[in-house]
Amino acid sequence: MSFDMEMAQGKLGRVIAVRLKPGTDVLLGLQEACERNGINNGVILSAIGSLQDPHFCNPVEMSTKAGYGYGETLHLTGPIELTNASGIICHDDQGNTNLHVHMTVTDRHGNAHGGHLVEGTKVLLTVDVILAEIEGLVMGRKFDEELEVPLFAPRQA
Repeated sequence: MSFDMEMAQGKLGRVIAVRLKPGTDVLLGLQEACERNGINNGVILSAIGSLQDPHFCNPVEMSTKAGYGYGETLHLTGPIELTNASGIICHDDQGNTNLHVHMTVTDRHGNAHGGHLVEGTKVLLTVDVILAEIEGLVMGRKFDEELEVPLFAPRQA
């Protein structure tokens, strides 16, 4: 059996530790950390902390060729624990940094929620992140005409 996939290989390079401070937009703070350190081929190894009113979205049925896409932004209120965030640090054909981050959070009652991180999610006390650069491959992200959504497009450097 053979599966259709895009694949490239490289190795981990520099590792950057980042602490996002209270009030920082998590997605924009991560993007700035990547840009300051020149990372546009990388991975978020770990992210934990606390959030105020997180914003995220999940796949829903849509009238696209794929039949799915990200739906409306969901919003939780109050202090929320960030139990995990992970993702890939890519770039588009123009070299602009493009993050694709998913998170898992718990509310004050221990109920778990998760999805695709979007702008508007603010740090409550801290968000502690470990980023890693990937060397030897291109972490591209581009619009897929067949599915009508932007997708990860890795290739050898």
